[in-house]
Amino acid sequence: MTSTLSASSAWPESPFVPPPMSENSPDSEDRSSLSDLSDISAAVTDAVDDERRSQTSVTSPTNAAATSVQNVNPSPNSITLPVDSSIPNVLYLSFNQDYGCFAAGTDRGFRIYNCDPLREIFRRDFTGNSNGGGGIGVVQMLFRCNILALVGGGPEPQYPLNKVMIWDDHQSRCIGELSFRSEVKSVRLRRDRIVVVLAQKIFVYNFSDLKLLHQIETVANPKGLCEVSQVSGSMVLVCPGLQKGQVRVEHYASKRTKFIMAHDSRIVCFALTNDGRLLATSSSKGTLVRIYNTLDGSLVQEVRRGADRAEIFSLAFSPTAQWLAVSSDKGTVHVFNLKVDSAALGIDRPRGASESNATSPSAGSHLSFIRGVLPKYFSSEWSVAQFRLQEGLQHIVAFGHQKNTVVILGMDGSFYRCQYDAATGGEMILLEHHSFLKSEENF
Repeated sequence: MTSTLSASSAWPESPFVPPPMSENSPDSEDRSSLSDLSDISAAVTDAVDDERRSQTSVTSPTNAAATSVQNVNPSPNSITLPVDSSIPNVLYLSFNQDYGCFAAGTDRGFRIYNCDPLREIFRRDFTGNSNGGGGIGVVQMLFRCNILALVGGGPEPQYPLNKVMIWDDHQSRCIGELSFRSEVKSVRLRRDRIVVVLAQKIFVYNFSDLKLLHQIETVANPKGLCEVSQVSGSMVLVCPGLQKGQVRVEHYASKRTKFIMAHDSRIVCFALTNDGRLLATSSSKGTLVRIYNTLDGSLVQEVRRGADRAEIFSLAFSPTAQWLAVSSDKGTVHVFNLKVDSAALGIDRPRGASESNATSPSAGSHLSFIRGVLPKYFSSEWSVAQFRLQEGLQHIVAFGHQKNTVVILGMDGSFYRCQYDAATGGEMILLEHHSFLKSEENF
């Protein structure tokens, strides 16, 4: 049985048929299991089809009845609160796959925002739980549709830390559940796959029926590092390898695995282009960022964030892979000019992009004449644009939909939109700054 809905609605009604009982039992210490919940195939298919048709912002559904988090099919009370003077604590921040929205997990629930213009789309503050929970430590969007992945977090988690809950916000309830023997560190979503990251293992599932497709062992991965491409039909997955400084690249279309020794020290951050062709990595030193071709594992460029050690919080490619943004605990967001052979990689860039790349400023170019004479530090490629933030506070970064803009999100609830000059570089211009946690709808 299927249901249809006009394209004007962002939230399709989804029929549910109980599936036969199934359980995935990998031969390992970490084992995943599928709970006896409703079939999510129709919900995911309808939600993705509708998202492709409408590409509109999500809207708030009706409230659901309250049940305990221990329920096999948890459906906690989900309400839109009136203006509240108190501000929740942010536990998690993430952009959606096209960087048009972002999600915030808090100690009360989660909130979804549109980036341009900035506005709160909806929030779910969980109440009425016997354990007094509400904390969401991971929230991942599936583009702009009503399907999300949630993991509990904070001092009073809404869900167990070892479970991934598939949330259908049209119904305000969980429609699927994956359980593990250890804590879930992160989740990544595609339209056809859900990837769950544990401390030393990664599980890849088919999204429509939660069937286990692949499992990967990794070195200790406390941050849950993992990225997947978003181009339909050609999934690329990158994750830590089995030794320090190594990256594993899975090309599922060609069934090939590539290992890249990216750094001598532990990898703490990486980013992948949407097509999966380019990978940016940074180690625990935080001084250099390296860009690799995932097809052959070759190093295509190396850029320098700074001379002293730093913790890299976020790496992000621009849609055309012409620019790379980096945020760190030093309180500065850097934008680097990438000189990648886009034609060889099959990356589409707008006309004039390659020419502007050739003439764009490079902080290391004026020192090129002394390369090979002085240490590598002096001939490094430095950022062309910078923006100063509060030092020590964690920020994540992405490129905005407006030309030459960067969007920055802080764990304190801060939102920045900045613009850089692609021709002259230098300090970025602040276009807007808000606190996205405030209750008012209009920023």
